[in-house]
Amino acid sequence: MFEHQERVAILLLVCVALTVIASHLVLSSIGKHPFASEFSNSSPDGELVIAHGTIEQVTVIKNGGHILLRVDNVAVFIPAQVASGTSYAKGKNITLYGTVQTFRGEKEIMVSSAGDIGFLP
Repeated sequence: MFEHQERVAILLLVCVALTVIASHLVLSSIGKHPFASEFSNSSPDGELVIAHGTIEQVTVIKNGGHILLRVDNVAVFIPAQVASGTSYAKGKNITLYGTVQTFRGEKEIMVSSAGDIGFLP
């Protein structure tokens, strides 16, 4: 039915697929914490960071429904598709993961998933 080379190729393909699935499961269970560094104004653009603090300001951007937070004097951008279904209020304690970007000369954190936001008691 299959030649020797075809069997080896199929076996290699199955091994690669199983490795990718196993890696995904392991990395999902670990989470982002081991890969994120604490945010600072010297964090380079594109770096995965973690930030926590108290929400000082909540601004809903008129065109698009995006949310802009100010958390301990750090700007946090939350796209509309991530922000939907979540309530943000001044004075709430929050922990979040995001990617550093510079917008209009100011460092900010862009959150890419609703699971990257957690509220603290």
